[in-house]
Amino acid sequence: MNGLSELIDSLEIKFFKLNQKLVHLEKINKELVEKIKVSEDIQKQQAVEIAELKDNIDNLKMVNSLLGSEENKRETKLKINSLIREIDYCIAQLSE
Repeated sequence: MNGLSELIDSLEIKFFKLNQKLVHLEKINKELVEKIKVSEDIQKQQAVEIAELKDNIDNLKMVNSLLGSEENKRETKLKINSLIREIDYCIAQLSE
C-alpha cells in the first residue's frame, strides 16, 4: 500500500508540473499570436505606404519631366498620350 501511495503522490507531482508547463506554454503562445497580429498590421500599413510612395515617385517624375527634365520625358509623353486616349474614349461614350 505504501508503494501505491508513493506512486500516486509521484504522479500527482508530475501532473502538477505538466499542468504548470501547459499554462506557461499557453501564455507564451498567446503572446506570440498577439505579436504576429501586430506584425501583420505593421506589414499591411507598410505595404500601403510603399504603394503611396511609388505613386508619389511617379508623380514627381512626371512633374520633373514637365518642368524640362530630360530623364523621364518618354514616360511622361506615354502617360499623357494614355490620358488623352482615356479622355477621347469618355467623350465618345458621352456623345453616343
